[in-house]
Amino acid sequence: MYALLLSSVPLLLAAGFLLGRRTVRAARPSDVGTPVEHATFETLHTASLAAPPLRSGLTEDSARKAARRLRSLLGTNALCLTDRERVLVWDGVGEHHAGQVLGQVGGLLETGRDKAFVPGCEDLDCPLRWAVAAPLTVDNRVLGTLVAYAPRESAVLARAVGEVARWVSVQLELAELDRSRTRLIEAEIKALRAQISPHFIFNSLAAIASFVRTDPEQARELLLEFADFTRYSFRRHGDFTTLADELHSIDQYLALVRARFGERLSVTLQVAPEVLPVALPFLCLQPLVENAVKHGLEGAVSSSRITICALDAGNEAEVVIEDDGVGMEPDRLRRILRGEGGAGTGIGLLNVDERLRQVYGDEYGLVIETGVGAGMKITVRVPKYRAGVHSSPVSPAH
Repeated sequence: MYALLLSSVPLLLAAGFLLGRRTVRAARPSDVGTPVEHATFETLHTASLAAPPLRSGLTEDSARKAARRLRSLLGTNALCLTDRERVLVWDGVGEHHAGQVLGQVGGLLETGRDKAFVPGCEDLDCPLRWAVAAPLTVDNRVLGTLVAYAPRESAVLARAVGEVARWVSVQLELAELDRSRTRLIEAEIKALRAQISPHFIFNSLAAIASFVRTDPEQARELLLEFADFTRYSFRRHGDFTTLADELHSIDQYLALVRARFGERLSVTLQVAPEVLPVALPFLCLQPLVENAVKHGLEGAVSSSRITICALDAGNEAEVVIEDDGVGMEPDRLRRILRGEGGAGTGIGLLNVDERLRQVYGDEYGLVIETGVGAGMKITVRVPKYRAGVHSSPVSPAH
């Protein structure tokens, strides 16, 4: 007998279903609430355990890890998950039915409508006498099906399967969004890498070459700095890095710039050791320093001073990058940050601002102070700890 406590909130996933197949445990002193509240808690807990595998998409591995939890939610004798081409997992009794599933749900894959059917079995002892299938959809695309099997027809089970399938579909949609976000971040990082000016590379190599005869040791050191800088900038994995690694790459970049401009460029770096392990988006600060160098030495400016400070601000790390260069009209800056700067304005400021907001929220966008002839001051704040933000350090050998 299947008992279902229906809810208007799909996330509850027909919580009372557990009452039909679980015995409520004897109350302990710490237990509070009614049997229905306990059943609701158990259902939500089971759903929370099934969700993480599904967030990686509909695969054999994710289906295998989630199937038993999903069958527990529905209280059925057997459950299977399919994609459009094969059965990904069978959980429960009667696995000999697995070879018939795709033929029995084929119409559902095309129409996207729930379907009840009789499995058909010559084994008189087989308990699977009725089944209901529901589509797993993302953006109106049917990716696969969830099929539950029972000893007898049940309208309650049919409704529950539909609710659980919709919940699974939400998890798969979140997986798609995660993949889209990853692709977007990768595209943004590729765009930043593309912004590394060929002129900078050429000028760096030219500066190194100029030291080959006059100061071979200096040439060797600069060549190593160049190799490490490009290796870090073009590394192939990790959305996040540490503040220490980002500042180290910036120091290498500035060493190459100073080799070209000599005393025209003065750099002051102040770092609080406490913030060095803080994780932040990869290539988040480097474009800001490149912007400071560009505007600091732009035009007829004879010399420039750049200050970089990384400060401990309680629960946050604060990085301030300031130059005394030509500055910018505030209206022009606002257009750039709205993506209206046009060709030739570069993508560094906009890219970094958007990625900070995407990862931490709108309150963590860039704070920029500037004016014509007044230089530019850029402040970046990031939380010291944020769920999902973990650095992926790369050893010098990679």
